[in-house]
Amino acid sequence: MCAATAGQRGRRVLVLERAKRIGKKILMSGGGRCNFTNYSVEADNFLSANAHFCKSALNRYTQWDFIELVGRYAIDYEERKHQQLFCRDSAKPILDMLENECLQAQVDIRTQCELNRVEHHESGGFTLHVEQQGRALTFGCVSLVVATGGLSIPTLGGSGLGYQLAEQFGMQLVPRRAGLVPFTFSDAIKPLCERLSGLAVDVSVSCNNRHFSEAMLFTHRGLSGPAMLQISSYWHNGDSISIDLLPALDATAWLLDEKQQQPRARLKTRLANQLPRALVTELQALWWPADDDTALAQMPDRLLREIGANLNAWQLKPSGTEGYRTAEVTLGGVSTDDISSKTMEAKACPGLYFVGEVVDVSGHLGGFNFQWAWSSGYAAGQFV
Repeated sequence: MCAATAGQRGRRVLVLERAKRIGKKILMSGGGRCNFTNYSVEADNFLSANAHFCKSALNRYTQWDFIELVGRYAIDYEERKHQQLFCRDSAKPILDMLENECLQAQVDIRTQCELNRVEHHESGGFTLHVEQQGRALTFGCVSLVVATGGLSIPTLGGSGLGYQLAEQFGMQLVPRRAGLVPFTFSDAIKPLCERLSGLAVDVSVSCNNRHFSEAMLFTHRGLSGPAMLQISSYWHNGDSISIDLLPALDATAWLLDEKQQQPRARLKTRLANQLPRALVTELQALWWPADDDTALAQMPDRLLREIGANLNAWQLKPSGTEGYRTAEVTLGGVSTDDISSKTMEAKACPGLYFVGEVVDVSGHLGGFNFQWAWSSGYAAGQFV
């Protein structure tokens, strides 16, 4: 996006790509269908030490601008839950579109380029020492844009190169950690998750005053699914998460009413009308193990209230996350204190720019990280 924008301004642009081919993350995103933006993009959809930093770029290149570009290329897309926009068939047309925008602007794209060293000249400009398939190359440039992404999914090229460059030029880094990532458990919840692996249920999850209502997926390592990925960005080691398994019900009031209306029924039987039977079996073993065959009429109100409270606020303490191996984003990064929100240029080093995930701006699940890439790339492309 930055290369195409700068090239269309008449700038001579070279893109150095580490991988064998461009856009690998675009092609694998959204299950191969690329959740390229969202109809509703707000600053509240992003995490950053400076909550206001992202507003300038997002306001100057909006989701509607990117949607208009997609429309120009007649790419077929669809809206899914939470106003997310996906390609209808595959992510490839988005990559082809961006590549074509670069070609039209005469951008030179070179793959399999490993950056070894960057020198900055007192008179301005940079010299880049690069290795391409065993050949040593040197490039000079007036403006250098760092669009390296973060540490997420190293198999797709995630690395700390952008952070090393920032430190080389004396810039501050906000501590990094994995975001939009599944949780793992080491206590009794781990075997429970293993037994329920593959089961999904709609929940509301909260942690540190943030909550998300989405699907939760049990895996053989712990908990995943959109709800868990979203809340993971707000979770820190040692925190508990609260899961509402019946977000549409006051579970305590419902259980007490069931006791009056269905006195001879078993709690497990009635609850199986609200939740998957396999999950109910596991919850029964956790919360009312001695009352498997007890009729609701014989269960004390105190116990039903306890079970109701657990159903609406199941407290779990993850032991960790799956880390950068599967994380969709890296939280933290190059401090926004050191970057102009208008131009994305380093304040202390004219000609040096940082865009996308390498910056301390991370989006929620739902197309927001792509929109930040488009917006911050466009913002820098206007000034390089």
